[in-house]
Amino acid sequence: MQGASLRHQPPAPGRKPVPRGASRMVAKEPMSVRLPKANFGFLKALFWPVLLVALGYGTYEGAQRLMPYADRPITNVNVQGDLTYISQQAVQQRIAPYVAASFFTVDLAGMRTELEQMPWIAHAEVRRVWPDQVVIRLEEQLPVARWGDEALLNNQGQAFTPRELANYEHLPQLFGPQRAQQQVMQQYQVLSQMLRPMGFSIARLELRERGSWFLTTGAGSAGPGIELLLGRDHLVEKMRRFIAIYEKTLKEQITNIARIDLRYANGLAVGWREPVAPTIAQPAVAKN
Repeated sequence: MQGASLRHQPPAPGRKPVPRGASRMVAKEPMSVRLPKANFGFLKALFWPVLLVALGYGTYEGAQRLMPYADRPITNVNVQGDLTYISQQAVQQRIAPYVAASFFTVDLAGMRTELEQMPWIAHAEVRRVWPDQVVIRLEEQLPVARWGDEALLNNQGQAFTPRELANYEHLPQLFGPQRAQQQVMQQYQVLSQMLRPMGFSIARLELRERGSWFLTTGAGSAGPGIELLLGRDHLVEKMRRFIAIYEKTLKEQITNIARIDLRYANGLAVGWREPVAPTIAQPAVAKN
């Protein structure tokens, strides 16, 4: 029996040898892939805030260095507005402590408050104009009536107290509770507009504590002043009633009427003036 012999046969042409066991080769990854990548997100998030802070600080420092060259003293104060009751000189004297400051440090809010504390100034606007000017625009009070004996009322029903009240005695005189200034002014404007076509003006209008209204007309082309008792409510309706009856029956007798009571639901009551006794001339007595 012949011994068996092992022969190593070469691989067939065209076929690669198959690696066996641990002899199989594995491709190595590049070093850049195996190492962890650096994370720059935090630095990017921090970059913009730092840049903004740096820009702000640089702007502030630049402004501080340029301020002495740009900030100038106030050399021109321009006062605008139609001034009837106050003078330019009075305004200049009032704001003198404020304009002593420089262009950037002048207190515009304080200047406006100071001006509006003047009795005749209703509203003030103050602004800077480069490089050394302050422009002031003033709106004066418009006196429409006297409020009691110590103040005037403007067209908005707001009281103000100038010094020279004696110069405005020709204005109508309004009375009422302090809380009712605007209400009395509004009622005055309505009633005055209704009476004006008849030749009447309002010399006095009073709202009493209990809510009753009393009106006195001024002497004029329609005759001497008369007193109208209007009551508490429906003033416009009562005034219309008075106008209608006046045109029909009272117009010819207006010089003899002292007061008219309109507190009735559908009518009125007339109070007549007392007749003036004629003056009797005393006969002359001859003296020896």
